[in-house]
Amino acid sequence: MDIKELYDIQGKTAIVTGGGRGLGEQIAFALAEAGANVVVCSRKIEACQEVSDRLKKLGVRSLALQCDVSKAEDIQSVVQKTVDEFGTIDILVNNSGASWGAPALEMEADKWDKVMDVNVKAIFLFSQAVGKIMVEQGSGKIINIASIAGYGGQDPKVMDAIGYSTSKGAVITFTKDLAVKLAPYNVHVNAIAPGFFPSKMTKGILDYAGEKILERTPAGRFGSDADMKGPALFLASKASDYVFGHVLLVDGGSNAAAI
Repeated sequence: MDIKELYDIQGKTAIVTGGGRGLGEQIAFALAEAGANVVVCSRKIEACQEVSDRLKKLGVRSLALQCDVSKAEDIQSVVQKTVDEFGTIDILVNNSGASWGAPALEMEADKWDKVMDVNVKAIFLFSQAVGKIMVEQGSGKIINIASIAGYGGQDPKVMDAIGYSTSKGAVITFTKDLAVKLAPYNVHVNAIAPGFFPSKMTKGILDYAGEKILERTPAGRFGSDADMKGPALFLASKASDYVFGHVLLVDGGSNAAAI
């Protein structure tokens, strides 16, 4: 198999949660540019529809679906509509995320629950629903979006969001454990742990701590609007067929430089 075949996802069907903006949008375009049909879903259908319309201009099929990923019934609806439209699901990107900034000793329980519902419970529910289809067909790629914040404690002067860090640590462990469970069925479960990319979610942090973050980032810059494309395509394609339970850091070297 040559290199073009290894990265060929022409005609595959992908779901990207939180695909209406930020990293989800970037990943959706990466998969569509490589030939996959892409379903983008999130709570904000308008943003997803705008992205979906642009994806169609690349010559692929696309759907925009409304989905609150914390609700099992919404997830089941997206899965069923995708199967009805495309016949199956080959790639799932669990990208939707939430955060809540607050001192650790003052964070309210309902805000903790909100972060856990979106960042952990939703990944479990979506992976479970899509995983059943992938196991039955004997192939599939599940890509979870973790974070470098999931690797340990965060300086509160940079990030004071204990719920977010905890949830992303859970995503890392969930990825590894589900990978072991599904590997015998040729279903690959891996994750990407991004560093800091400018987005609506990170704007507040970058506004007040951007300089400190750059000082700790060997590459000397934040993630670009293309830096997630290659990693996402690698984990979505045959190129990663012997990769199970891996967490790919895309962080400009900041984790490698951690003291």
